[in-house]
Amino acid sequence: MFVLIALVGAVVGGGSSSNGSKSADDGKVGHSTSKGDNAVDISGDSDKKAGKKVVVFRVWGTAPAGALGPLNITYGSDSDNRDGTFKDGEFKATLPIDEDALYFDVTAQLQGSGDIHCSVTVGGKTDKGHAAGDYNICSAQLSAGLLGGWS
Repeated sequence: MFVLIALVGAVVGGGSSSNGSKSADDGKVGHSTSKGDNAVDISGDSDKKAGKKVVVFRVWGTAPAGALGPLNITYGSDSDNRDGTFKDGEFKATLPIDEDALYFDVTAQLQGSGDIHCSVTVGGKTDKGHAAGDYNICSAQLSAGLLGGWS
C-alpha cells in the first residue's frame, strides 16, 4: 500500500511540467531570450527578503489588438480566478501562495492571430505553454504535491 502511494506521489508531484526537459534558466522568471521575449524581472526579490512565498504568472509575445483586445487572460488558483491585461507585449502578476490551493494556472486566448508564451512559477518550479494563430489558448499550470503543500 505504501509503495503504491509513493509511486503515485512521484508520478503526480514530479510530472507537473508539460514541457519535458528544462534549461537552468527556465526556473528564473526574469531571464531574457532572443526573439522578442519581452522578459521583465518580476522575481519578487522584495518578497523573498521578507520571507513571503509568491506565485509568478507571465504571458508574453505578439497579439494584434482585436474587438475584445489582443488576449483574454485569466490567472489564479483553484479557488481564486482573476482577469489580466496584456500591455506592450506582456502580462505579469504575482500572488501570495495559498497553501491550501490545489493548483495555480494562467491561460491566455488569442483573439484572431498572434504568437504567445505563458508561464507559472512557484518556488523555483516553472511550467510553460505556447499558442500561435487564430483563437488558440496558451495554458500553464503547476499542481501541489499528492499530499498538498507548496514546499
